[in-house]
Amino acid sequence: MQLYIRSDAVVSRLIAGEILIVPVRKGVGDLASIYSLNEVASSIWQTIARPRSKDEIVQIIQQDFEGERQQVEHDVEVFLAEMSTAGLISTVGAAAHS
Repeated sequence: MQLYIRSDAVVSRLIAGEILIVPVRKGVGDLASIYSLNEVASSIWQTIARPRSKDEIVQIIQQDFEGERQQVEHDVEVFLAEMSTAGLISTVGAAAHS
């Protein structure tokens, strides 16, 4: 099972109700690449402060926001794909459960 977690190469802060993410390259914040997250994306970001599976993330987001599971799954998948491509989150493997 693949788990998702925030990258160590970013700094994030909650400012005026929005989470802002700044990639850090060579010890310096890359201010040209600041990401601002909406409410749902911010909730996903907070959820992956520790490793979580996609299913865990979907469950948490579905509890926090009203919506059909299929739409929540789609939104989570899009967020994870975009953040992975941007290098803002990492994936880690987990031992298979017996």
